[in-house]
Amino acid sequence: MNQRRIPRKRTYLLCAPEYFSVQYVINPWMDPTAPVDVELAVKQWDRLRETLLGLGHTVHVLHPEPGLPDMVFAANGAFVVDGTVYGARFRYEQRTAEAAAHRAFYEAQGWRYVAPTVTNEGEGDFAYLPDAHGGTILAGYGFRTEVSAHAEAQETLGRPVVSLRLVDPRFYHLDTALAALDDRNIAYYPGAFSPASQQVLAQLFPDAVLADEVDALAFGLNLVGDGRHVVLNSEASGLASRVAAAGYVPVPVELGELKKGGGSVKCCIAELRH
Repeated sequence: MNQRRIPRKRTYLLCAPEYFSVQYVINPWMDPTAPVDVELAVKQWDRLRETLLGLGHTVHVLHPEPGLPDMVFAANGAFVVDGTVYGARFRYEQRTAEAAAHRAFYEAQGWRYVAPTVTNEGEGDFAYLPDAHGGTILAGYGFRTEVSAHAEAQETLGRPVVSLRLVDPRFYHLDTALAALDDRNIAYYPGAFSPASQQVLAQLFPDAVLADEVDALAFGLNLVGDGRHVVLNSEASGLASRVAAAGYVPVPVELGELKKGGGSVKCCIAELRH
């Protein structure tokens, strides 16, 4: 019998896709020739926001800015642990200005903001598990975030950082290949990582839920878990069954329009950890 999973109330930051479009190519999923239905994108995003609120979580909304079509992917703007914000520094100039918008939000809230000196893309490449091994940050590198940012994050946040090398460009951020299901366990797709990183993950998380390539390519791992509920892309039905078998409650949502920009549930959500 699976253990009873207990949800924990979370605080999230989202940004509406009011100006969402695919105007350039900075990941393998983006195709500027494919039409984007902004009205549908907003409706799907609204459903995601309502889903989080319905699960009892607090949701803050960052004001979108024209000229920043990827701003809906709010996870990339910073990484927050225990009230300290490690700011983002984007690799591509098309997204650079997003960092300032996130900084302004956190400073207005009175959070301690630490500006980065090296490239990192926030929760796109960082995941925090407060109850795993005394509090562990998993950090991806290989395509966006520089590995030197892992050391900077460790010094900034005072938590041990485990570096994981991504090797498949389709999984260009850690949050496309790995996600925290709760405060101590994860789900991930082994094929996105180098052999050595796969060994590290297997040692640290022997009870992890493993995704196959089909569900990984459906952005199934770009999910958000609160300890009991797992909000994930509705296309990833196989992964939904696996997390259910592990005792979690899958909550599927449709984000097909935003997927055209290379993101899904987690990309849209930054967690504010007080």
